[in-house]
Amino acid sequence: MRTDRSTGQTRPLTCGIMPRVIRFYGLFFLIDMALLVIALIDCLSTDEYAVRNLPKVVWVFLILLFSPIGAIAWFVAGRPQRASLGRGGSWRPGSGFPESQRPRRQMAPDDDPDFLRRVERSRREDDEMFKKWEADLRRREDELRRRTAGGTDPV
Repeated sequence: MRTDRSTGQTRPLTCGIMPRVIRFYGLFFLIDMALLVIALIDCLSTDEYAVRNLPKVVWVFLILLFSPIGAIAWFVAGRPQRASLGRGGSWRPGSGFPESQRPRRQMAPDDDPDFLRRVERSRREDDEMFKKWEADLRRREDELRRRTAGGTDPV
């Protein structure tokens, strides 16, 4: 207990310290909640095959049950490692494939000469088949006209 000299009243000693402690623990609580939420979202959005050291379900339980330790463990030991950028670090112009080994992009069908040749060949074959059908139809119609003109039964 502490006595106030001006009023002579006694007050508890911790009166001035408690709001600071509450704010301090409140800050730790908010940091813990933010870490928990970020780790949980990161863990749940990671593909199952990319998770390291433990199955994804176990990581979720660790993050939820052992709040700050589980989240920190996820970031250290469970999260997939980022792909390294190579020896040089970042990409530099001219450091990729030589032009002769560069992977070819697939052409659009209307730019591909082989595709255009196949389409043209198919179109010609269709035209020839259509002309044969028309000639056969004309022949049958002429034959039918001759039969009906000659008085014979077409059946």
